[in-house]
Amino acid sequence: MSEAAMKAGERRHEKFEGLVERAQRYPPVPTAIAHPCDEVSLQSAVEAARLKLIVPILVGPASRIAEVAAQGKLDISPFEVVDAAHSHDSAAKAVGLVRAGRAEALMKGSLHTDELMGEVVSREAGLRTARRVSHCFIMDVPAYQSALIVTDAAVNIAPTLSDKIDIVQNGIDLAHALGVSDVRVAILSAMETVNPGVPSTVEAAALCKMAERGQITGGVLDGPLALDNAISPQAAAIKKIVSPVAGRANMLVVPDLEAGNMLAKCMSFLSGADAAGIVLGARVPVILTSRADVLITRLASCAVAQLVAAARRADAAAALH
Repeated sequence: MSEAAMKAGERRHEKFEGLVERAQRYPPVPTAIAHPCDEVSLQSAVEAARLKLIVPILVGPASRIAEVAAQGKLDISPFEVVDAAHSHDSAAKAVGLVRAGRAEALMKGSLHTDELMGEVVSREAGLRTARRVSHCFIMDVPAYQSALIVTDAAVNIAPTLSDKIDIVQNGIDLAHALGVSDVRVAILSAMETVNPGVPSTVEAAALCKMAERGQITGGVLDGPLALDNAISPQAAAIKKIVSPVAGRANMLVVPDLEAGNMLAKCMSFLSGADAAGIVLGARVPVILTSRADVLITRLASCAVAQLVAAARRADAAAALH
């Protein structure tokens, strides 16, 4: 970090910068950007393209996109623009580019998340797979030793046990795509013991047994765990919880959307964490960013999508052999 940055109280985002550097080892991923009609979303596309994370296809009202580019002094001349009438049409046409095989990722522009996700999960023309669609935050928490995956805090409101199987597997697969070989999954609740009166503790125990029986693969699960026992070795030791996960989790599975939303925002606003966002379980990764995100967070979200796309290409190639 530069001396000027230190004086200004800025911090390096080492975990996110590492994600960007890792993603740059792979070819940029063709990405349909739905309705990039404000400076934040268009700047994100331009900068992500400059860093060779994505090849943007800008989908939205062409005149409006050109106006925003001119106002922000952003050069969009290298990018394809697909004209659309309005935000809903932008979402539909962006999803159509994926279905046509022209894009390997989707990115939210200046439209509502519901508009884009509505097209993604449409039964007729969407991007559904056999997996449940779920969201993962990749959290860069300054005081924690590794990036933390938090799931699901944005899509599934009150997931069932069946939903949570896919939510956990989506998160584990994401961790592998990010280069994490030792995926330690904490299934969170308000306590670390199974209590029939608290359904999330029963579901946590069931998920752990499913992992033991090979129904969930690629990670080590433990739960139920309270948050302190999941991330603090001292708290885990005091409670005499001994497992490969307790005190050193790198993936946190929350009971429901409300708990996940509160956890992620507590990390962001009380711990100074940044949160990259990605939706998994569809045919391609979906990049969800917020206008409040700093640029490195938006770029990290693009890097995550690029790494997921690269992992899927590798899996497809391996399947052919």
